[in-house]
Amino acid sequence: MATAKKQPASGSRTGADASAGPTDAAKDQAACSGPEQGSGGGGVFSVRRVRRLVQLMNRHGLAEVDLRQGQQRIRLRKTVEAAPAPPASYAPPAAAQPAAPSAPPAAPAAPAVDASLHTITSPMVGTYYNAASPDAAPFVKVGDQVGPDTTVCIVEAMKVFNEIPAECSGKIMAVLVETGEAVEFGQPMFRVQK
Repeated sequence: MATAKKQPASGSRTGADASAGPTDAAKDQAACSGPEQGSGGGGVFSVRRVRRLVQLMNRHGLAEVDLRQGQQRIRLRKTVEAAPAPPASYAPPAAAQPAAPSAPPAAPAAPAVDASLHTITSPMVGTYYNAASPDAAPFVKVGDQVGPDTTVCIVEAMKVFNEIPAECSGKIMAVLVETGEAVEFGQPMFRVQK
């Protein structure tokens, strides 16, 4: 376990800086290391520590934190809310237009997704890879059975290769992205029949 130590004041910290206390990084490390006393539970992932992790996620703009210690694991994810509609623009009023046709041309309908299919989406922005290396067999292909812990792909983000689990059980019905393709947060990658 890591411990945080308060650094002694040096000649460079004077005035308001000297009373500011430990840096944010030291506070973050202290909040996430060592046993919590008086936290009600005393476990590795006490309520107090989970609350502190949520505060750190908010402060640092993190969407997901996955921590493991021994046999214990905690995964915290933020749900992304839809962005509010932009305010009305300052466009001048439109000139009178001639009467529009009664029915606008029909837009092509989006393909309907079967209700029995579950979509596995990308949990982050990055690059999709279907195998651990270019020479290796793909993690999954159409027709394969998967379980919640089955790794279906890797998404590389900032030189970190993140294994993505299926998080559901079923049969792979469609692979929606190609290896080496950039993926966005929430982009569908697989369809699984439950």
